Parts: sequence; C-alpha cells; structure tokens
Amino acid sequence: MSRASFNTSSSSSDNTAESDADACTEQTRRALLMNALATTACLACSTQVHAGEDAPGSDERPQKGDLLVFSEGDQEGKPVTAAALSAGGPPVHAWPKDPKTSVVRSASRLNEILIIRLDPTELDEQTKARAVDGILAYSAICSHAGCPVTAWVKSDVGDKEVLKCMCHNSEYDPRAGAQVVFGPAPRRLAALPLALADGSLSVAGNFIGKVGGAQPG
Repeated sequence: MSRASFNTSSSSSDNTAESDADACTEQTRRALLMNALATTACLACSTQVHAGEDAPGSDERPQKGDLLVFSEGDQEGKPVTAAALSAGGPPVHAWPKDPKTSVVRSASRLNEILIIRLDPTELDEQTKARAVDGILAYSAICSHAGCPVTAWVKSDVGDKEVLKCMCHNSEYDPRAGAQVVFGPAPRRLAALPLALADGSLSVAGNFIGKVGGAQPG
C-alpha cells in the first residue's frame, strides 16, 4: 500500500517536473523571440535616423568652385544656366553644390541664393565687377529679421523693380550691390561672386558681407 502510494506520488512529481520544464522552455523561447524583435526594431530605428541625417558638408557655406542648382520648381536640383535666366528678372532660387561629392549645401537656409540677370549697363562699377554677363547672386535671406526674400516688384520709392522681403517690406536694389532702398533692413544683402563655364554658373568666392538677419542685443 505504502509502495503503491509511493509510486503514485513519484509519477505525479515527474509530471510536475516535466510541466515546469516545458513552461521554462516556453518562457525562454518567448524571451528570445522578444529580444530578437526588439533588436530588429532598434536596428530599423537606427537606420531611419542615419538615413535622415544631413550629408557631411551640406551645412557649409558656399565654396569656391561649387556649382549652383535650382532649389525649387520643376528644375529643382538641376544646374542653373545662363540660358535659364530671363533678362530683367525675376530671380531664381538656388543652392550651392559640391561638384566633387555632389552634396547640395541645403542643410542651412542661410545658403539659399538669389540669382538674377540684368542689363550690365544698369550696374554700378562694384556690382559689375562681381557679375558675369549681367548675372548676379545674392543671399536670399533678409538682413532685417532673417525672412526669405521672395519678391521681384516695383519699388515703393522708385520706378525700378527691386528684390523685396514681404515680411517687413525691406527692398534691395540688385543693380547697386543690393543696397537697402526701403524698409527696416539695416544692411544690404550679402553678395556672392560668380563664374560661368560651359553655360553653367558656379561660385567664384565667399559671400561678401554678412548673411542673415540682425541679431538682438
């Protein structure tokens, strides 16, 4: 009787042990699966962050030799050519592009450039020295509050068209080095010397003047 009772008790213990082992195995399997899923998710997240990072050099100021490419419109990313510019305006917006790495320096809005083609006879001597075939380049960032300069309109104080920031109505005359002719802007737009080769425009030197809006204080 006692032996029978012993045998019954042993069988029950064995079954319990097997159940515990199965449960442990299942928990281990689930833990491994969860770890694998978590690792995959982390890798995917890391890849997305890496893919969203700006390329090295994309926030650097325009460099001598950089090509100029359209920053908007149907031709976005394509080289700005002399043939693409209408005589007398309006200006086009462009980014500098490193010709060696093909990196477009668009990570900083301070790098956006206005390019306009005017009658060379209308330019003052200093402005003409920076132009090529009447083509000029200026910073597209207003020197007042750092808003974008987006308009090409008739001046409020004259009969010629000017570059205008619509935020606070500052106006710049591109024929005279983009000097301020109206509005609160404290200084002219920074100018960018140009070069022309095989019909395409490139940067001939650093910005002349400060880029961006006035700093408080």
